Amino acid sequence: MVGAQSTGSARVWRNARLATLAEGTSGLGVVEAGAVAARDGRIVYAGPEADMPAGLLSGAEVVDCQGRWITPGLIDCHTHLVHAGNRANEFEMRLAGATYEEVARAGGGIVSSVKSLRAASEAELVAQTLPRLDVLIAEGVTTVEVKSGYGLDLDNEAKSLRAARQLAGVRPVTVRTTFLGAHALPPEANGDKDAYTDLVAGPMLARVADEGLADAVDGFCEGIAFSPSQMARVFDAATARGLPVKLHADQLSNLGGAALAASYGALSADHLEYTNEAGAIAMAKAGTVAVILPGAFYFIRETKKPPLDLFRQHGVKMAVATDNNPGTSPLTSLLLTMNMAATLFAMTVEECISGTTREAARALGLLAETGTLEAGKWADLAIWDIESPAELVYRMGFNPLHARIWRGK
Repeated sequence: MVGAQSTGSARVWRNARLATLAEGTSGLGVVEAGAVAARDGRIVYAGPEADMPAGLLSGAEVVDCQGRWITPGLIDCHTHLVHAGNRANEFEMRLAGATYEEVARAGGGIVSSVKSLRAASEAELVAQTLPRLDVLIAEGVTTVEVKSGYGLDLDNEAKSLRAARQLAGVRPVTVRTTFLGAHALPPEANGDKDAYTDLVAGPMLARVADEGLADAVDGFCEGIAFSPSQMARVFDAATARGLPVKLHADQLSNLGGAALAASYGALSADHLEYTNEAGAIAMAKAGTVAVILPGAFYFIRETKKPPLDLFRQHGVKMAVATDNNPGTSPLTSLLLTMNMAATLFAMTVEECISGTTREAARALGLLAETGTLEAGKWADLAIWDIESPAELVYRMGFNPLHARIWRGK
């Protein structure tokens, strides 16, 4: 995990309404007359103000929230935030009726993003990514996951991950990096997926692991990407090096990606539009989080919705994320993403808010550190000018953030 170990003096936020999201509480874990106290960047108390030990106020800076709501800081647990350029021209071509194949023949698709990233320096990647990150931060995001996957060779995948790591050095945010070498086939592979899979599972993953550049390993399991057996080779190499895995699974067809991810105890399986009941059951048993990505569903005009009822029936935890990327989800608003999840997929307010806090933390393996308002966790807070938490999901194009606190500051 990347993020400066910032600490600060003791601080208490009082006269607030809390949505603690603590496990074991009902709903959002609401506390009507609440307070949060932090010391050295970590929460030492979150609950009814009347029950807060008086000693916590000693020497602390006290902030009167004037009845505002406090939630955990938001977490975007699936992004491709580090990329170069954009693909607006392809969007315009598709609007004019061009097919995917026609766009690809014109030099578009992921090959376009690979070319752009390879041509950019590490510093240029950071500079181009910061405006996207800043928009997320301005909406209360305190933790963000960033995948590679547009380099697709040894040096450029490492460059992408180093750029992602740098973000935490220039912004007050926690960054988790994910190696996504098995994202697509680079042009120089000449269609040989097995040979490229060997490169990803061998030298590429070895370098990423040896240099400590990734917190997890991901892949795209799909007919247009990599088969389950190819992904298994990558996952075997990742687990041998102690790296947790995640998977883009069942987005365009059901190749059993959700079940494959679960068989490796994956932190998450993401997209999941075509996941069947067997996949849902496997995920529930493994504790693999379903990451719902309405931005891509909307942008590519998908019609097959992820099976939320199966996930609810079998107790699969659900997170929600932007999937920010230049080709299929150029989305940098987690608040709008929540609205899309509710409107397009009928997720509830509670599912949307827990999906961008507690369950998003779970999907990153960070639930012990953040995602809820509980003693011992980082003091990552979002303070909102709202009358009820439903407003966070209900509004479109409106940001009610009053203040964002990262590690107590």
